[in-house]
Amino acid sequence: MIQSSFLKTQGTKVIKNEHNLGLSGLSTAQILEKFKSCGLLLFRGFEVDAQKMKAFAEQFSSRFVRDETRRRVDSRDGFVGLVDGGTHYISPHCEHANSPFRPDVIWFCCVVPVAQGGETLVWDGVRVWQEMSEELRTLFIDKKIRFFQKFPAAAWRHFLGTGSTLVDVKRTLDGLEGVSYQINPDQSVSLDYVCSAVVKTKYGNHEAFANSLISEYINPRGVVTFEDGSPIPETVINEIKEIMNRLTEGIPWQSGDLAMIDNSRFLHGRRAFKDTRRRILTTLSYLK
Repeated sequence: MIQSSFLKTQGTKVIKNEHNLGLSGLSTAQILEKFKSCGLLLFRGFEVDAQKMKAFAEQFSSRFVRDETRRRVDSRDGFVGLVDGGTHYISPHCEHANSPFRPDVIWFCCVVPVAQGGETLVWDGVRVWQEMSEELRTLFIDKKIRFFQKFPAAAWRHFLGTGSTLVDVKRTLDGLEGVSYQINPDQSVSLDYVCSAVVKTKYGNHEAFANSLISEYINPRGVVTFEDGSPIPETVINEIKEIMNRLTEGIPWQSGDLAMIDNSRFLHGRRAFKDTRRRILTTLSYLK
């Protein structure tokens, strides 16, 4: 029997290692059932490290995603990376939601927490959508958003795997919904991705404001606009930020913790911190 309790975060469950089973002693079926209903599970007391996180994630995953923005920590396949790029606040986003390659699950493993700050922040996109005004919901129902990014050859080769070519780029991108692209003379790829800011959750088919709009607006890696190219008004961004400020929750990390987060429902970010010893690892995957 899996023993669990609730964090303050609505819908989040903490699964505690009260019988010293280890992750291998947990029922995959029961874990998946809880994950489908909650969207965010925190495993505590299992002394998880990079190897254990990856092995546990493999029980649920059909394939993993390489993230070119992460410093890799595993030499075996390159799918586990270090999340700590600086110590600053990171605004709410869903992983890779500014592209057609959004993974199903984000896995986080805490190796070294900090005494103050540094919590991984989470926002339930279902609640964010419910808290929006009727006017704001209508706006995002009527208007899609457009992300424009440019990927150097090194970035898409890392994502697609060693030895990938422009033929693989074309094979991967051709026919994807909402995608148009251009291959540049230096073999970089300019990508336009048009999508709704409101998605249906993978489980439960709920409407969720689960996207990367705020993070790309505040700390752009490219350009984000409405589909027609018109700018997103600052008043709209401020209204979204006000709602998210009210709904912000944090994961109070302890060493050895493992988090499993539904990337179709929850946005995540990070509270600023000063202790540079902080070490949180991550991997991204699609579920079976």
